[in-house]
Amino acid sequence: MKKPTFSIDINAPKEKVWYALWDEENYESWTSVFCPGSFIVSDWNEGSKIHFLSPEGGGMFSLITQKKPFETMLFQHIGEIQNFEEHPITEETKVWSGCKERYDLVEKNGITTVTASVDTVEDHVDYFEKTFPSGLEKVKQIAEGNEKTAITVKTSVKDTLENVWNKFTQPEHVVNWNFASDDWHCPKAENQLEAGKNFTYTMASKDGEMSFDFVGTYEEVIPMKQFIYHISDGRKVTVKFHKLDDNIIVTENFFPENIHSLELQRDGWQAILENFKKYAEQ
Repeated sequence: MKKPTFSIDINAPKEKVWYALWDEENYESWTSVFCPGSFIVSDWNEGSKIHFLSPEGGGMFSLITQKKPFETMLFQHIGEIQNFEEHPITEETKVWSGCKERYDLVEKNGITTVTASVDTVEDHVDYFEKTFPSGLEKVKQIAEGNEKTAITVKTSVKDTLENVWNKFTQPEHVVNWNFASDDWHCPKAENQLEAGKNFTYTMASKDGEMSFDFVGTYEEVIPMKQFIYHISDGRKVTVKFHKLDDNIIVTENFFPENIHSLELQRDGWQAILENFKKYAEQ
């Protein structure tokens, strides 16, 4: 087994580089050098399973064995996926089962060095030496660029896909979870879940001092799988639902606005998702 290692210096803080690596649309961009259209299914928590997938449903299932935000991500690859399903370990997969893939970020004077290493069989070393530098160069372009990229937030819900979809989209459920903190609530929700139609969710502070309508127009709706909508200010949001073992991974990708900090927006959307998880699993 070989362990080729790759490194690149990026003129950006480590937080921005981290999200250039792991926010969903960024990840799909830089990993396209290995497999166009590749994507992942996971809640991205340490100890969680992760599926690395091609559009055709092939790939690997692995574990996130270490996640130290803005510093280290470590995967341990376990076995093969075919047609979106995990396959038992075979004599062929035994050769690489247990291999690790590691990413370390170190920032000094505003420059973040990304070091990536991957265990691989000798036959694949040349492939990684040709493709990995190109992938890291894409990460550098994303992190150093001024163009806004979508922010990703996720949660994992232990329930059926049908229940999760319904609780996320039906107004009688939305009013019970669609707020980021206990001093806010969602007193009213209307939702026409069809392409070209709208939803309106009223967000209000419980003391009655603040209130606004969160309005969107659907671009695409694929039942039990995903929907895309545009907020009234034009920003695009994509919501995806994936089954992983006994859990449903709910992923939201949204483009940030210009008023609040990126971290405040990320934390706010994540808080609402966690509120949804709490409600859905009751």
